[in-house]
Amino acid sequence: MKNRLMVGIVFAALVGAPIALLAQDAPAGRPASSNVRGQEYPRILPDRRVIFRTRAPGAKTVAVRARGNDSGMGSDPYQMTAIGEGVWEVTIGPVRSGFHYYELIVDGHAVNDPASHTFFGWARPTSGLDVPDDTLDFYVEKDVPHGDVRIRTYLSTVTGQFRRAYVYTPPGYDRDATTRYPVLYLQHGAGENETAWTWQGRANVILDNLIAEGRARPMIVVMDHGYAVRAGASPAPAGQRAGGAGQPDAFQDVVLRDLIPTIDANYRTLTDRRHRAIAGLSMGAGQAVRIGFGNPDVFASVGAFSGGGAGGRGGGAFDRQTAYNGVMADVAAFNRNFDLFWSGYGDLETGYKSGRTLHATLEAAGIRSVWFETLGSHEWQVWRKSLRDFAPRLFGGPEGT
Repeated sequence: MKNRLMVGIVFAALVGAPIALLAQDAPAGRPASSNVRGQEYPRILPDRRVIFRTRAPGAKTVAVRARGNDSGMGSDPYQMTAIGEGVWEVTIGPVRSGFHYYELIVDGHAVNDPASHTFFGWARPTSGLDVPDDTLDFYVEKDVPHGDVRIRTYLSTVTGQFRRAYVYTPPGYDRDATTRYPVLYLQHGAGENETAWTWQGRANVILDNLIAEGRARPMIVVMDHGYAVRAGASPAPAGQRAGGAGQPDAFQDVVLRDLIPTIDANYRTLTDRRHRAIAGLSMGAGQAVRIGFGNPDVFASVGAFSGGGAGGRGGGAFDRQTAYNGVMADVAAFNRNFDLFWSGYGDLETGYKSGRTLHATLEAAGIRSVWFETLGSHEWQVWRKSLRDFAPRLFGGPEGT
């Protein structure tokens, strides 16, 4: 109880920080786009160093710590220095461009930064820092036609619970009531939820820009919550990372029995398999591979961003005859049935080398697939770039193979 009270007092002090005090003597640079409106810190300098400043009166120690060992912010806590009147500050970096989860550590207690918006990651709302890359604008809003992100609530027959999906509809969707669209089912990673691809990944902005450039076919994108527990079953223990919350096929059944029928009934979709794709990142990549390759009558395109492995739950060496439920045993049949198998990694990721080796193995066997690699670790900038490369290849798009 004492520790809870301490965290509450610290957080109240942080929230109550006067904006004028925290913004005093603002140096060069600009506030992060992920900041709460009106907050000057975190502040990003031209060389991508980042200044964190916060108010924690009475605290003995304050630090900034990235969430995740692969973060472009680094893995060790950065100790802040008291600069007067309960204000603490530290400058870190340069920080790799992209989105990074982080938290403040005040006298040993982890709290969110009240100057930052929170994003659902690490199984809870978490502070986020978005560091721009001035050489890239594909995920930045532009003066182009914009689609909408809608919320679709539906009752799952599998879980017995109401669920929520975010649904991107492309520009012009409401102007023409006759046009039907292909659908991409796009999954988040472990500890995240259906909001992630919109808020952290900026999927809607990426699609808007690709469609405006004529690089991608207009499509509907469905982003659902990747955890599911069957009706009457007990939830998984707290912190368990399994995609099906202890029931590996529960989410697959949600997708096949509930989600796809809901989307097809409420949106103008093209309902044949050639116009349906599934992809995801990390945990979501494993789900996409398992669901997509396990149901070739439903999906014709599969994308695995930073994950997917060899398709065998037990791991081990890749065996084309048995991997992915044996879907690749017959090379000619696989190439005939699947329009696209896309996989990719950041070059600093743990799975990068094995992913590249797997692609080479498939290519040598005659399996038609696409490999993508880019600078980065297990982070959102890699997955934003992955979507930019993947989407134009779908549904007969201009960059398809």
